[in-house]
Amino acid sequence: MRVDRVRLLNFKCYGEADLSLERGVTVVHGVNGSGKSTLLEAVFFALYGSKALDDRTLDDVITTGEEEAEVELWFTHDGREYHVERRLKLRGDRATTTKCVLETPTATIEGARDVRREVTDLLRMDAEAFVNCAYVRQGEVNKLIHASPSDRQDMIDDLLQLGALEDYRERASEARLGVKTVLDGQREVLEDVRNQVEQKEDKELHERLNGLESRQAEVAEEIDHYETQRDQAQETLDAAADVLDRHEETREEIESLEDEIEDLRSKISETEREREDAGDEIRDVRERREELADERADLLAETDLETTDPDAEAVRNRIEELEARDEALRDDLEDVRVTITEGTNEIERLREEAADLEDQADQAREEAADLDDQIAADEETIEERESKLDDLDEQIEDARATFDDAPVAFGQAKSHLADLETEREALTDEISDVTADIRADENAIEEGERLLEEGKCPECGQPVEDSPHVDVLDDKREELAALEERRDDLEAERDALDERIERAEELRETERRVDRLEENRDNIEQLLAEKRERLADRREQRDRLREDADEYEAEAAEKRTAADDREGAVTEARAELGEINTERGELKETLEALRRVAEIADERADLESEIETLRERRRDWETMNDERREQLSAKRDRKRELESEFDEERIATAREDKRNAEQYLDQVGEKLAELEERRTEIQNAIGAVENELEELERLRERLETVEARCDQLGSLYDEAETLQTTYGDLRTELRQRNVETLERLLNETFDLVYQNDSYAAIDLDGDYRLTVYQKDGEALEPEQLSGGERALFNLSLRCAIYRLLAEGVEGTAPMPPLILDEPTVFLDSGHVTQLVSLVESMRELGVEQIVVVSHDEELVGAADSLVRVEKDATSNRSRLERGEPPEMELLASD
Repeated sequence: MRVDRVRLLNFKCYGEADLSLERGVTVVHGVNGSGKSTLLEAVFFALYGSKALDDRTLDDVITTGEEEAEVELWFTHDGREYHVERRLKLRGDRATTTKCVLETPTATIEGARDVRREVTDLLRMDAEAFVNCAYVRQGEVNKLIHASPSDRQDMIDDLLQLGALEDYRERASEARLGVKTVLDGQREVLEDVRNQVEQKEDKELHERLNGLESRQAEVAEEIDHYETQRDQAQETLDAAADVLDRHEETREEIESLEDEIEDLRSKISETEREREDAGDEIRDVRERREELADERADLLAETDLETTDPDAEAVRNRIEELEARDEALRDDLEDVRVTITEGTNEIERLREEAADLEDQADQAREEAADLDDQIAADEETIEERESKLDDLDEQIEDARATFDDAPVAFGQAKSHLADLETEREALTDEISDVTADIRADENAIEEGERLLEEGKCPECGQPVEDSPHVDVLDDKREELAALEERRDDLEAERDALDERIERAEELRETERRVDRLEENRDNIEQLLAEKRERLADRREQRDRLREDADEYEAEAAEKRTAADDREGAVTEARAELGEINTERGELKETLEALRRVAEIADERADLESEIETLRERRRDWETMNDERREQLSAKRDRKRELESEFDEERIATAREDKRNAEQYLDQVGEKLAELEERRTEIQNAIGAVENELEELERLRERLETVEARCDQLGSLYDEAETLQTTYGDLRTELRQRNVETLERLLNETFDLVYQNDSYAAIDLDGDYRLTVYQKDGEALEPEQLSGGERALFNLSLRCAIYRLLAEGVEGTAPMPPLILDEPTVFLDSGHVTQLVSLVESMRELGVEQIVVVSHDEELVGAADSLVRVEKDATSNRSRLERGEPPEMELLASD
């Protein structure tokens, strides 16, 4: 496998980054904290998602202050290209994955879990195996060394795919125990079923069934006898009941005829009374019709019709004429009302507009008065600022005057001060040099005087008179006096220079003060110009407001005059409105009289129709009573006929037969109920025995089934036990083979690192316990090595495991890049050189891609490709740039 390219957006300390990786050794270089390790974490996260975050959450991935993050990874595995993309987004206070897609040569896989599962199957390792083999993370270089033997065994077994065999062995063991549990349970069931079969067979169920069936036949014969007697008694009872029912029906019919005869008599009398009432009602209606005729004559007398008895058409025509006139008056009335309303509204509008204009005039005058006050204030402010300008001019002139007797002109104080300070620095340096010479001469004089007191030279043992230290004492004293005099002159010169610098600083401060005063003067002049411009604008605005007030008052007067003129037109319209209403009132009275005349004609016609209806109803009632009298005569004849058919002796015999039959039926019913109960009990007993027989048959079948199942489970238990032993033996055999190969590869790798050193070999036992042997044969635990040696030892073990996985069980297998994150943390410079040798050896052994993250300069020499990481101090964002590896040997020197 080879990582081709990684692209980041808002991932931890990276804003945007895009990096392509080549074959060979790539060194990611930069100072601590620049973001080197984050680049590798991004590759790990792209492959395994949240499983690559340890105890952190997705919230920690997104750059602080951002809401979204993206990671894309392009890689080649087994000669085929893949692309994975992950996107995250903050939703509230949590980050969630909004997109996770893996593009393979044959399919597109979506979803974080499915992508992680596919990557695990593709690389043959999950996230934990990845960091235990290919990805040595910062601070975890000694992870395998510090692990307990059992943890180390589990880690390496998982990497070498032996953990699966242990899983299979455990599953076989669990299956064996499960089968054992089921087998024991089935054996208990078998014993229980066998006991139930024996108990059922001891009950002699077939003999009991035969006896019950014989008793059932006897009871059935007895029931048939009593049922025959019951049927005969029932026939007698039915015949007697029929006679009594017919007698009762006859009696009820006679009673019904008597009620119907009486009802007919009552209805005939009621109908006759209704005929008489209808006659009285006809007389009342005739009287009402005459009253309406009199009312019509009175109403016609009040109208202006030409005849006293007009027909209906004449009345309708006159009503239409009056309604037409009323409609015309109503239209005129509406026009007058519109005129009054519009006029009134217009008057109100004109007066309101006049009031508004007057208010606007008052407001304009008030605003003009306010502007007068502001103008006065502005004039006072202008006068004050002009006075302040004069003061500033005087201050500026006084300040510039201080340069009249100065050694430099105005504006040159800054450069003059810098020259003096430079001169003072040079003078100070010269004083320091002279002081150093003075101290050297003082030391030489002190040494010469000491030798003179001893009388001999402490170095050569010669007489002191011949010593050169003594000969130069006088010269040294003269030179010291000259140097001290020179130092005094220089210090006096420095004191004079300090006074000049103090004067130059005062001049420089004066220049700054003049600059501030001139800046203030410019600001005041600008404010003064703005104030004068604003003053002119306010005067113009004041004059314009007063002109507007005059115009508002004139327009208001015009509108009040127009309102008064419109008031007269409205008064005339109101008078016309009164005349129209008076005429419409007179028309309304006439129309009401004519409409009542028309209504009376309709009412008299209705009364005539009502009289004819009452006459027809009286005729119908007379015909109805004739029919009722005929029915009354027929019902009296039918009653006399039924009374002649009544036979008391026959009725008494029927009643006796009925009583005897009912008594016998009650007795036989009790007997039959008793027999039926006995038969039911026998049937229930037969059913119970038959159920027990069926249950016995089922128990025998179940006994056979359970016996067969116990045989099968026994065979399955033996097979699971054999499978468990096989997986254990296979795991032990494969582990031994892998241990031997791993031990060989580890020694080869360690020899490359420690050539001609003090270590002879490494021993790896079947439980992955590690022992290091020195050249003298002494055995050491890995923990006894120094920090740097322990780190190299662990790296060698990681590389050996990597080589074992790369070689594979059945030939070479594609492996992820070998990734080393800050492997030099525990190494000194000598061990770093050995690490370079280890990296080079892995490349020579065929590892296609090695990525090393380090801030160590020596590792840069081993790089085929160099990536530099820097962090912007302002934005706190990391950025990448390609670098060229130095032209040097890739292997460490022998």
